[in-house]
Amino acid sequence: MAEPERPQIYLVSPPEIELSTFPDILAEVLDEYEIACLRLALASHDEDTLSRAGDTLREVAHARDVAIVIDTHVALAERLGLDGVHLNDGSRSVRAARKALGSDAIVGSYCAQSRHDGMTAAESGADYVAFGPIGETALGDGSHAELELFEWWSQMIEVPVVAEGALTPEAISRVAPFTDFFGIGEEIWRTDDPMFALSSLFSAMD
Repeated sequence: MAEPERPQIYLVSPPEIELSTFPDILAEVLDEYEIACLRLALASHDEDTLSRAGDTLREVAHARDVAIVIDTHVALAERLGLDGVHLNDGSRSVRAARKALGSDAIVGSYCAQSRHDGMTAAESGADYVAFGPIGETALGDGSHAELELFEWWSQMIEVPVVAEGALTPEAISRVAPFTDFFGIGEEIWRTDDPMFALSSLFSAMD
């Protein structure tokens, strides 16, 4: 039996960035690691802030042939020339986003721990479905995506799956055989040395 392929890194931006420094840090990460996609996931709802960040990070990503998507904002994805959108409302907006952005755009859907939402999103045209968090967390109601969900998805569904949220080396090692991507974000950005933090998570994927 063939060994499963190593999952790819799906890099998620911090919720806040300094445009004077973050692009250089991002470029260093993209130059060191093979990144499948970058998600702009700022906490801000200010259009100007999001637009300036989108323009800047698009240049960094596209210079290295890395696709970039933005959380939620379908209209901004189109206006800023990004590669697509990451939706956080399960399957509800997938069809509308696909219609707005066209068949070539990336449309992803975060479905928390819901198998039903994941299946509906996939049927509605999502390019990938994300489940999480996969590690233990006290955020929200403390629920997390069980290993069984990823095992079932990898066996039954062809649409790629992303594992994200509360990532630790232990959680990554457990889920790695059953996911296509790991959505890695604050796990590295909140540390003093993002490159070192990413290396330890990357090693756990083997």
